[in-house]
Amino acid sequence: MVVIASPFPVRRRCYDRWMTRRAWLLFAAVSLLWGVPYLFIKVAVAEVPPVTVVFVRVALAASLLAPVAARRGALRGLRGRLPQLALLSLTEITVPFLLISMGEQRITSSLAGLLIASMPLFVALLALRFDAAERVTGTRLLGLLVGIAGVAALLGIDLGGDAELVVGGAMVLLATLCYATSTLLVKRFFSDVPMLGVVTVATAISSLLLAPFALALTPARLPSLEVTLSLAALGVLCTAAGLLTYFALIVEAGPSRASVITYMNPAVAVALGVAVLGEPITAATVAGFALILAGSWLSTRPSTPRPAPTPTRR
Repeated sequence: MVVIASPFPVRRRCYDRWMTRRAWLLFAAVSLLWGVPYLFIKVAVAEVPPVTVVFVRVALAASLLAPVAARRGALRGLRGRLPQLALLSLTEITVPFLLISMGEQRITSSLAGLLIASMPLFVALLALRFDAAERVTGTRLLGLLVGIAGVAALLGIDLGGDAELVVGGAMVLLATLCYATSTLLVKRFFSDVPMLGVVTVATAISSLLLAPFALALTPARLPSLEVTLSLAALGVLCTAAGLLTYFALIVEAGPSRASVITYMNPAVAVALGVAVLGEPITAATVAGFALILAGSWLSTRPSTPRPAPTPTRR
């Protein structure tokens, strides 16, 4: 799961101070919860079709988020926005979750996490056409080019031209493009409503869309205990608990600091892939990831405002 662009309304407080201990704990928790899904997906797709993995994940998350959202009044203001919610469900959940799961049938979980880190680059690319307020120029444009070079290094050098691996990497990149599209949709249609309610409804819609396919394609045999636990972790921990923890982090530390979580998730994904699954890590992987991080940071940093003119003395 990537960072969602618009949080639910937060209390006004000064975010210019140092992060509190609670904020650091929440930050660490979200880094883990949103860095570990790639490991669980890799384990689950070894026995279960990707559509089943995604359906179980979102159905569990929706069932857990719904009572929380109702109790907090987060579902108010969503009436009349069903078409926009359905489109967000496709671009933020259904399509990217499926693409990542299918991609991890071909590539390592650590590489999937690294490619997802390019999401800010896709936001910058889409902004060139669809969002004038987010368009990149100067240093930010240079960062966009640097990040694209990092993605090319991962796909062209690290994958070694293997067609099957390139297809898997392309699926994950397409999922990242979907995530970037969803951030623009959120900014345009849902910036005035609680994001907790939006995500709850979006996961419910995704569950309904995927249910027929999951019923038709899920094998009759029961999965192993390892896969069952991975599916439960994806729904309960990585999606439902991850979202709630992220919202708490926004309240505690502010949206800007919370968004830094985007740069931590891939590191966690790589560490777990190497330590648990024994996935290899190459010099090209490190170089490509460094370029993606540098490019994402440069292309999304705020532009330096011009200094106000000094008033002349009479």
